[in-house]
Amino acid sequence: MTERTDRRAVRPPAGLKEMNEELMEQQRAGALPFDLPVLTVPGRRSGVPRHTPLTVLDRDGVRFVVGGFPAADWIRNLRAAGGLASLRTGGVDEAVRLVELDVADAAAVLREWPVVTPQGVQMMRDAGVVDDVTPDALAEAAGTCPVYRIERVV
Repeated sequence: MTERTDRRAVRPPAGLKEMNEELMEQQRAGALPFDLPVLTVPGRRSGVPRHTPLTVLDRDGVRFVVGGFPAADWIRNLRAAGGLASLRTGGVDEAVRLVELDVADAAAVLREWPVVTPQGVQMMRDAGVVDDVTPDALAEAAGTCPVYRIERVV
């Protein structure tokens, strides 16, 4: 990673959108051996619902997601929507609000991320978001990679 690269401007790697679409298609067909959480947020310009599969960490009933590629469209759409979205897991839709954590709280969640999604962390490293796949390297991304607490809207 060069010094001139702004990590906050890192977008998802080429092919990730297609991979996500394939995963969502496999889920619709019932071909995935796991539940794939899918976040739906209106597009910030079009208002058209945008669907993004995400890895969700459940820590004692509190759920978190990480924006591993800080310039991803889903993050910009979510911010434009004031954090309001829909989350579909296991065939159930729920209205949610994603609340961005402060740097200290984000670092604690990011430390867990290499265990939660090792392949996702490798993609983050390969894209230049983080320097390594260790908990310390991920914690250093706090303030660059947004971390959100998922709250159910009632």
